[in-house]
Amino acid sequence: MPEADESVKKKDYFLDIPQKNDPFFLKGSNNYDWGMKNRLSRVFNPKSGKTVMLAFDHGYFQGPTTGLERLDVTIKPLSPFADALMCTRGALRSIINPETQNSVVMRASGGPSILKELSNEQIAVDIDDALRMNVSAMAVQVFVGGAHETQSIHNLTRLIDAGNRYGVPVLGVTAVGKELTRDARYIGLATRIIAELGAAFVKTYFVDDFETVVAACPVPVVIAGGKKLAELDALKMAHGAIQAGAAGVDMGRNIFQSDHPIAMIQAVRKVVHEGMSAEHAFELYRDLAKKK
Repeated sequence: MPEADESVKKKDYFLDIPQKNDPFFLKGSNNYDWGMKNRLSRVFNPKSGKTVMLAFDHGYFQGPTTGLERLDVTIKPLSPFADALMCTRGALRSIINPETQNSVVMRASGGPSILKELSNEQIAVDIDDALRMNVSAMAVQVFVGGAHETQSIHNLTRLIDAGNRYGVPVLGVTAVGKELTRDARYIGLATRIIAELGAAFVKTYFVDDFETVVAACPVPVVIAGGKKLAELDALKMAHGAIQAGAAGVDMGRNIFQSDHPIAMIQAVRKVVHEGMSAEHAFELYRDLAKKK
């Protein structure tokens, strides 16, 4: 039996204060269910509205990528500085401590290796397994304009349907093959298609006129780090993307292949969450590197 309410204090229903329905902080996400919003708020920092994702899912088609030969040695020290870990289920189960407070964006598509046609991917993770691992989002590669465009878009929509049933958002990743041009026209097309089909957020490449890509995409856009750049150049790319309206970065090689990865990810955080200039962030990087 519940206890009787025997308090002598007068009840106060705050009749003069209307109940407010606070809008959700993330672009295009206000009408999602509670679980979907809760998972997104783990990936994106509610205070800044942005995210620093640490990408180390490269092994799903590249094998032991430089800097990822030993995930337990190179990635574990970086994880405390990331908002989200972008990884495969194999890496998550075998390497990442279950006590981690990071959110997880799980690579859910796969198939061919770098030895084959990369666009021929399939869904590679069942939604039930993703739920068992308590992921915050699932990621699928979409090859707009590629040889297997329709198949990859079908992968996206199947995953979105599964995610919607259980409140798990899907990240659509724009894949750019050698035959496709990285410009605002193509990236704008790819990101818009992915968003229109129901992805909760989109990952793509930073290009000239990136503000038009972001403006035309009704959901948050995060940028891929891409190939390894000099640290200052990588910070300039991150700063340019944030100034153009990006909701964060998903960086891998520009962090774990840096000469000082822990210093680099901290510098990236300053750019993304605090709007620090690339030059000041590079100074921070050098200062932190000296303290190693």
